[in-house]
Amino acid sequence: MHLKEIILGITDYLDDIKKVLESIHFGLIVEVITNIIVLGILFKLTDVFESKIKARIQKNKNDQMVKILPIFSRIIKSVVFFIMLAAFLQNHGYSVSSLIAGFGITGLAVGFAANTTIANIFGTLAIISDKSYKIGDYIQISGLEGTVEDINMRSTKLRTLDNAVTIIPNGTIAGGNIVNISKIHRRRFYETFGVTYDTSDEKLKRAVQIIEEIFHSNPNVHADYIVFLDKLADSSINITANAYLKTKDINKFRKMKEEILFEIIKKYREEGLDFAFPSQSIYLSKNEN
Repeated sequence: MHLKEIILGITDYLDDIKKVLESIHFGLIVEVITNIIVLGILFKLTDVFESKIKARIQKNKNDQMVKILPIFSRIIKSVVFFIMLAAFLQNHGYSVSSLIAGFGITGLAVGFAANTTIANIFGTLAIISDKSYKIGDYIQISGLEGTVEDINMRSTKLRTLDNAVTIIPNGTIAGGNIVNISKIHRRRFYETFGVTYDTSDEKLKRAVQIIEEIFHSNPNVHADYIVFLDKLADSSINITANAYLKTKDINKFRKMKEEILFEIIKKYREEGLDFAFPSQSIYLSKNEN
């Protein structure tokens, strides 16, 4: 009797195991495992592709784009995961349309909430694709000027002339005018020199020649300069000098310009040419009775 009870117990146990095994959907398990393997392969391919693109970008010395690559990689992986999840649910009779609609509404809400962030991201992409500037460049943006110290997905750090660090959102920068002073190859010398109206014709011509001679003899001045009689102003006869100096450094340019101005002033004084200044002449009429 005891043996019989043991046999019945074993039989019941085997029946329970059979029921459990019958309740397990081995096909579903295999499908899940297969999807996980495929997902892992796709993720690995994305990483390989990212590595190759990163190596190419680093070869071109585009450090800003390297910072953005991991973000694009995560976005691609998220999209792949969502597509595979939607396909899996659809194959097993679940309605994916409601899921997509839910994601759409959520995405719309997030889009409104993160509008500024998205604008900054697209601003960063615009800056990088246009190669507007890089770290170390001296630029003018949004009424500020200084040296670029950092560029990230949200903003640009600019060290201004007063040595302060200003953080400017990239969305604001991309929507404005950017002047990259570091990319200029030469700087413009543009000045107007006013002489008095009582200057003789000979001295007036000499005033133009003096500036031309100074430009011609100065090795820091490009050969495409021009000096000309420009305007009869209210208090002066104006001579305009336009030239380009062989430097892009602002401090060197200022010293070169100073040297040229000193020489022009010296030569004008030696030749007896008087600089004009704002003045008025008053004429009084005498009435005879």
